[in-house]
Amino acid sequence: MKMQALALAFLASAAIGGLAWVFIYPMLSGQKKAEHRRATIAKPEPAARQADKSQRSRREQVEGSLKEVEARRQKDKKISLATRLTQAGVSWSPQNFMIASGVMATVCFAMAMLLGGGPLAAIGLSFAAGFGLPRWTLSFLKKRREKNFLRALPDAVDVIVRGIKAGLPLFESIKVVAADAPEPLRGEFLAIIETQAIGMPLGEACTRLFERMPVPEANFFGIVIAIQQKSGGNLSEALGNLSKVLRERKKMAEKIQAMSMEAKASAGIIGSLPPIVMLLVYITTPDYISLLWTHPTGQLMLVGCVIWMSMGILVMKKMINFDF
Repeated sequence: MKMQALALAFLASAAIGGLAWVFIYPMLSGQKKAEHRRATIAKPEPAARQADKSQRSRREQVEGSLKEVEARRQKDKKISLATRLTQAGVSWSPQNFMIASGVMATVCFAMAMLLGGGPLAAIGLSFAAGFGLPRWTLSFLKKRREKNFLRALPDAVDVIVRGIKAGLPLFESIKVVAADAPEPLRGEFLAIIETQAIGMPLGEACTRLFERMPVPEANFFGIVIAIQQKSGGNLSEALGNLSKVLRERKKMAEKIQAMSMEAKASAGIIGSLPPIVMLLVYITTPDYISLLWTHPTGQLMLVGCVIWMSMGILVMKKMINFDF
């Protein structure tokens, strides 16, 4: 018992001493006062370093505010059907698009009813053909158009930079790009020229490029031109830096695509297995699987399977699509 009491007393005294060493000794020894004096008489950083830090902080604040404004605008802005058709490069009017969607839905509904699929399957098929398929087609055309635009934009910016260094005005350099660039870049720059020809300032005309081509690179180009038109500066240097940024973003996008190809291939195989198995079973034993669209319970099960498969595909797509 005496040994235990002595051990406990020793441990308690060691703990108290450690706490006193940590909290009380610096105040008694003057260590904190010395540190405070060293901090007050320490040399300030050079003026160039302080200016660089302040400039970096201002740049970070500007970038953060631009991101907040862009996120708020994308959140609040509702894209109309006419704008989506323009972004996809489709020359149809919204009325023609709605009429074509209604015709497709009606045709698919009639075909499903004639083939004996039942009203539930016919409604689901008509909804997919009249609402889902046209909008998926618009999204596909929009993404393909954006890829073609981004593929040609860095070269177009380099052409503008070389034209400005050679002594051409900015408007004439844009005309050179509009004359020689491939579509859709050619059409977008022609739209800038036509908009500027009717009296709109060139900076505002370039800023409106983002409305027809909603990619960050187009927004960067419009912002650079608009700032130069308002405040002046070395436009060739600014556009040269923009060209480097565009090429780096292109490299990053290709790297992300290469790294995610395995996941995309796995998702494609997993998503295509159920329809392929269903088709093979229908080819080999059609009577066995025909209950899915002839019997009411089978129709309900088929609709549930389509819903769950669609949810799984959307989740996999969300997991393998990377934004940067």
